[in-house]
Amino acid sequence: MKPESLNLLAALPEIALLVAICAVLLVDVMVPARRRPPTSALALLAIVAPLAATLWQLGSPTRYAFSNMYVADGLSHLLKLCAYVAVAATLVYGRRYMRDRGLDRGEFHVLALMSLLGQMVMISANNLLVVYLGLELLSLSLYALVAMRRDSPLSGEAAMKYFVLGALASGFLLYGMSMIYGGAGSLEHGRIAAAFTGGQLNRTVFTFGVVFVVAGLAFKLGAVPFHMWLPDVYHGSPTAATLLIAAAPKLAAFAIAFRLLVEALVGVAADWQQMLLLLAVASLALGNIVAIAQTNFKRMLAYSTMSHVGFVLLGLLAGVVDGSMETANGAYGSALFYMVTYVLTTLGTFGLVLLLARDGFEADEIDDLKGLNRRRPWMALVMLIMMFSFAGIPPFVGFYAKLVVLKAVIDAGHVWLAVVAVLFSLVGAFYYLRVVKVMYFDPPADQAPIEPSAVARATMGLNGALVLGLGIVPGPLMAACLEAIRQALAT
Repeated sequence: MKPESLNLLAALPEIALLVAICAVLLVDVMVPARRRPPTSALALLAIVAPLAATLWQLGSPTRYAFSNMYVADGLSHLLKLCAYVAVAATLVYGRRYMRDRGLDRGEFHVLALMSLLGQMVMISANNLLVVYLGLELLSLSLYALVAMRRDSPLSGEAAMKYFVLGALASGFLLYGMSMIYGGAGSLEHGRIAAAFTGGQLNRTVFTFGVVFVVAGLAFKLGAVPFHMWLPDVYHGSPTAATLLIAAAPKLAAFAIAFRLLVEALVGVAADWQQMLLLLAVASLALGNIVAIAQTNFKRMLAYSTMSHVGFVLLGLLAGVVDGSMETANGAYGSALFYMVTYVLTTLGTFGLVLLLARDGFEADEIDDLKGLNRRRPWMALVMLIMMFSFAGIPPFVGFYAKLVVLKAVIDAGHVWLAVVAVLFSLVGAFYYLRVVKVMYFDPPADQAPIEPSAVARATMGLNGALVLGLGIVPGPLMAACLEAIRQALAT
């Protein structure tokens, strides 16, 4: 165990965020409304504290803390930085939406920050119980956010489905972890991996545990056939809460998938790779095909999410080939790059829906985007960038993200799998291009003025520029992803 000072330094971002959350809570409760600053501004300031702590840690060697239950490495730093950006952008995009509906209260912002804290714990977890602790902190915050619109039957139904199915998935994950503990005799990822070489493994119990863990991870990622909650929760939640569910938590889900499957369970890679293969193909097929039939924009994006998760799973299953880790860095690096760029594009897509919405109007139907180019050309241009990126059309970042994943799959010898992914991507291009057609070629269905704040406009412009710029110059982000994976695999 490291000295206590190093323990505290390793977990400094989480400590800083927790202190900031307590400060936001106290100000919201104790300072009169007429004298306190907007809670949304306080929440954004709260994110600055862990951001500064993480930036200070960049470049430092990998640190383990609290009896090796916590790890601070290059992967955790990169994912945390992306999570800060995602949550901060969500708060900016959703400020007017929540205010118009009377939901711009301290509870929303504190729950959003608590969900961020849960993601950070998940990202740095090096122990099965710490993984579960972070997962429940995230999940309980999101359940409450989905149910915040208490006068909406749709929101209440979504919250109930999310809670029941989320509890079931958490049970799967916890049961699988208990069986892994029974088979390997340890909760620590490194010791679980070492049990394979030490001959201390109860293989039968262990294999059953892996099945339950993969099922739990598939639910959190939204992979088919564990996707049942996704369309209803996306549709029924307040759109600001939908964005909190759709973006940053996917980074934490990737982190626990990598740390559990690659760092702890690499000894049974042949088993979980077959499961991921089935999940990936099913997600690509059902997500892209069913999305075509959707008229609600949020439901369409929910099914689209499944198809993108399928690509991430392709990257994860291509890392180990016949027991060799030669292609691991490239494969896992491509999956990480895909997840980061997917989150960036999702922020812009849902962010634009939030900016279009107003009191009494959700802007969540595809028809609500009709004629957007005539009403707000720059917003239509940003949405076009997001849709083209999702479809994998160059020069946007989605094209490069798909390309590097397909290259990793081909390098692993799964040429047929790459062909299947390309074919279903072509199917998916239809519903993305339909959105572009509606914006540019259909007459406007609504003539109400669209007046987003200056901060929201600047955030949206930067979001669109990043999706385009990273497609043209993807090297720096790809290099950061590869280095983060290299550091994680080296330890």
